[in-house]
Amino acid sequence: MSNQLSFFPDVDEKQVRSLVAKELKLYKALKIRLQNKKELDENGISSHIFPKLLENDAEKEFKVSHMERALKKSLDSIERQIIEMKYLSSERQNDINIYMELGLQKTPYYEKKKVAIFQLASALGII
Repeated sequence: MSNQLSFFPDVDEKQVRSLVAKELKLYKALKIRLQNKKELDENGISSHIFPKLLENDAEKEFKVSHMERALKKSLDSIERQIIEMKYLSSERQNDINIYMELGLQKTPYYEKKKVAIFQLASALGII
C-alpha cells in the first residue's frame, strides 16, 4: 500500500488523519453556522441571536468553501462517500458498517479511506 501512496510526502499518517478529522468536524459545525446566518439574513435579522465572542465570519466562510471544493473536486465518488459517512454524517459510523454498506472489502476500503484523507490534506494545504 505504501507504494500506491508514494506520491504523498513522508509525513506522520496519524497526525494527518487527526488533523483532517478535526477539520471535517469543524466543517460540519461551520456549515450549520453559515446556514443559520443565511436564515437570519433572509428574515431581515442583522444582529446575532446568540452571544458572539469572535468576529471572524469571513475566515469561517472561506473554510467552508475550501472544504466543499476539496470534497467535490479532489475525491472520487467512493472516496467522497467514505468521508461523508465516516466524518460528516449526523451519527457516528464505524468502518465495518461503512465498507459493508458500500460493498467494499476491508483492504480496498482502508486504502480508499487513506487516499481520501491524504487527498483532502493535500487539497487543503495541510500537507
